[in-house]
Amino acid sequence: MDVPAMRANFAKAAATGDEAPLYFYSHLFLSHPEVRAMFPVSMAHQRDRFFTALGEVVTRVDDLDTLVPILQQLGRDHRKFGTLAAHYPAAGASLLATLEHFDDEWSPELAKDWTDAYTLVAEVMIAAAEEAAEQPAWWEADVVGHERRTIDVAVLRVRPRARYDYLPGQSLSLETDLRPRLWRYYSPANAPRPDGVLDLHVKARDGGPVSSALVRRVGVGDVLRLGPPMGHLALDPDSDRDLLLVAGGMGLAPLKAMVDQVARHGPARRVDLFVGFRTEDDVYDRTDLARLQEENPWLTVTYAVSEDKLSSLEQGDVGEVVLRHGPWTSREVCVAGPAVMVEDTVGRLLQHGVPPRRMSSEVFAPSRPGPSVDGEVTE
Repeated sequence: MDVPAMRANFAKAAATGDEAPLYFYSHLFLSHPEVRAMFPVSMAHQRDRFFTALGEVVTRVDDLDTLVPILQQLGRDHRKFGTLAAHYPAAGASLLATLEHFDDEWSPELAKDWTDAYTLVAEVMIAAAEEAAEQPAWWEADVVGHERRTIDVAVLRVRPRARYDYLPGQSLSLETDLRPRLWRYYSPANAPRPDGVLDLHVKARDGGPVSSALVRRVGVGDVLRLGPPMGHLALDPDSDRDLLLVAGGMGLAPLKAMVDQVARHGPARRVDLFVGFRTEDDVYDRTDLARLQEENPWLTVTYAVSEDKLSSLEQGDVGEVVLRHGPWTSREVCVAGPAVMVEDTVGRLLQHGVPPRRMSSEVFAPSRPGPSVDGEVTE
């Protein structure tokens, strides 16, 4: 398998922006119109998801130890769409047609390599889905609390009707009847607890159909659907090192779940949580974080604001503020937030001397706009 050639081929398709995903789905729906009903009305966000996932595969195609768990998660997750083993060949044919269409140097060798790679991907995903057949494809969950924290942020408390296991730091996909077939990812902000309730932090995004509905229209008594947990952001279960947790904006949720995990289950350790926002008015969880800090003397919470010169909170990007309080070279580190913030913070900490093996990170980015809350389709 010529991995460099495959990456170069994929880069040509990815460089076209929307054109390659649009070609893929057009080919798929024209050749297999029966699958169109499995997808949302607006394909804007779905197009992004497809090429993001494919990019993950291409990046790790020669690192099966990392790739296989990702594919297994995707296989289990795709059960919620009604995906069957019979659907995979159709998607594979459309993928090869797309990659060929955007590469003037397409060759039989590339076709074979991509066929072999896709066959492996499909086999792993199908096997994972079959192994999860005894579990629900999705979980219905009742909204038992809805608290507006700011004009555009709400904390939803949801209780799955069946047992829902996850690790603090993981994400879950969520669907509401207000926006059918539009699944969005959120991280529980608490560790699993006896009552089964999950706290979800949601920010309404401009043009964000699901987030806007969750913040402004969903209420107590409504029912949501949850997909299986996903993601690799988690504490090392074999480590008792002190923790450095760095959040930007809504990336606070998974890191707060880790704090909750330490509070509930240990092991005893120091935890420094840094939370960055643009302005002090954006700090939506201050009261509850103050409660956690008061109840747990091992926890220190520090806020940073990057665009609020009148605030008494620490000034600067959160990664910059973190380094003012070092050294951190002995810590286990988790970073979550917007892509620019994660890249900047991880880069600073690597330069500071934190070993890469003790640092994990996850990007929390808003989904691409789809239908508005009023049902209008936006691009």
